[in-house]
Amino acid sequence: MTTAREIMTGDAECVTTGDTLVDAARKMRDLEVGALPICGEDHRLKGIITDRDIVVHCVAEGGDPSTIKVETLAEGKPVTIGADDSVEEALHTMAQHNVRRLPVIDGHELIGMVSQADIAKNLPEDKVGELVEAISGAPPNS
Repeated sequence: MTTAREIMTGDAECVTTGDTLVDAARKMRDLEVGALPICGEDHRLKGIITDRDIVVHCVAEGGDPSTIKVETLAEGKPVTIGADDSVEEALHTMAQHNVRRLPVIDGHELIGMVSQADIAKNLPEDKVGELVEAISGAPPNS
């Protein structure tokens, strides 16, 4: 059984709840990623912020991303996967919650991120189709 730990991108960098959306956007640019975990002062995961979140929930609303804090977009409990959970469990979790990225947790510690692409590279083709269909809401190849 392949686990999340085996396919994840390790050493996930966080933005903190007190960082601005500009700070988050610059970090995404520098790391060449589209999402970052949000961590609190206690170094625990508080949420995920995506480049789309910044655009839709700030820029499109006329907000100032240099003054709005990341914590304003850290809503609800983040969807995660355990480090020793299977790739199939990660697939199920992504499909169930309609997300494309999952923080990987070992105990209470964030140790990495698993993306839809990470899963796609490690599943049989028929399962990849299920993932794409579940997340996009459309059949694969359409």
